[in-house]
Amino acid sequence: MSPLRHLLDVNRAPLGTLAVFVVMMAVFFFADPRVFSQWTIYRSVLTTLPVALFLVVPLVFVVTAGEIDLSFPATMGFAAWSFALVVHAGLSPWLAVAAGLVTGTLLGFAIGSLVVRFNLSSLVATLGMGFVLRGVIQIANEGMPIALTSLGESGLRRIAAGFVLDVPAQALWGLGFVILAALLYNRHRFGIHVKFVGDNADSAREMGIDVDGVRIATFVLVGLGAALAGILSTLINYTWWPTAGEGYFLPVLASVFVGGTPTWGGVGTVAGGATGALIVAFIETGVVGAGLSGFYVQFFDGVVIILALIGHRWNQPRYR
Repeated sequence: MSPLRHLLDVNRAPLGTLAVFVVMMAVFFFADPRVFSQWTIYRSVLTTLPVALFLVVPLVFVVTAGEIDLSFPATMGFAAWSFALVVHAGLSPWLAVAAGLVTGTLLGFAIGSLVVRFNLSSLVATLGMGFVLRGVIQIANEGMPIALTSLGESGLRRIAAGFVLDVPAQALWGLGFVILAALLYNRHRFGIHVKFVGDNADSAREMGIDVDGVRIATFVLVGLGAALAGILSTLINYTWWPTAGEGYFLPVLASVFVGGTPTWGGVGTVAGGATGALIVAFIETGVVGAGLSGFYVQFFDGVVIILALIGHRWNQPRYR
């Protein structure tokens, strides 16, 4: 097999997702070339896209391990709450970042331990934990947001969510996160272990892999990514909302599966998940930018998702 053929074969899932994105953007461009030839519309998408990337990429690890985490929106809101409380108390925003990251990591560890140590279904357990975390937030805050106007003048805001040559800085951070995660997934021992565990946990255990540790680590990674997403979202909006993260639930899950990570575990693609997030992010902007009503957004969401999944089914080899 030639090197090019091998490269295409190994990356057929992310390349298939990329093809869907190119076709979709071509349709939007021909629908209204004036709008889609302007940098403004792409800059607006890149402003919020990294928030989704910090959520999508870790979920690829969890799904590859044969699990699912539905608590990530609540974890995102809870970690962002920790960040907002520290900033609101007048302390350093950098200390607030540390508080948010520690909160997200601990929540990920707690959720993963609950699933693994008690041998619970990750689908039901994480759904329940999501309700618990969101309930604590609502009880403690009674639905009231926390305004953080002081962030506008902080160095953290300029570094994390400023502009670099008219490109949102958070887009560069998101790209860096995707690259590091892809290397971890494809080139590091941890990524290989995740795939072995998702493919056959019993065989992985016989090979000496710490199956429970790997499974918990994937949930910790989701907690860390959710914390980054929550902190970044708060920096962008200067405000923490008790509902932070709720709007990302379905788009993020759709991005994972549109990107070519199947539901049965053992295989996945970080690059495909990132491209899936790009597709989902551009659908709403593209539909409205093309001159259609916002009522068409959900329709096109469904159409693109179904077509992408059908394309992956035709394109992927039989793994089992």
